[in-house]
Amino acid sequence: MNTMTCNGYEALVEYDEDAELFHGEVLNLRDVITFQGKSVDELKGAFSASIDDYLAFCRERGEEPEKPYSGQFVVRVDPPLHKAVATAAKRAGQSLNKWVATALASAAGR
Repeated sequence: MNTMTCNGYEALVEYDEDAELFHGEVLNLRDVITFQGKSVDELKGAFSASIDDYLAFCRERGEEPEKPYSGQFVVRVDPPLHKAVATAAKRAGQSLNKWVATALASAAGR
């Protein structure tokens, strides 16, 4: 499986050998957006058209398009781990948010 991006949206793409067809699905949205193509160029065009259709559909409904990531998420941990990371953040002279963001970036290889 591979990924591709269009206008800030990311999709997971697979090749179906039996159907001789690429197909993709946009990741991390509540709405389902899929697309397909027989060639890479056709797949890219279908992805772009699917995103354009999604944005137009949102406009017609008077809704803001869902963004793949807001930059906020809730993490639940055991109280002892919460205490440990809060203490580590204080020792580092950082807010808990900054310390966790730095640790996540490091773990993600960024």
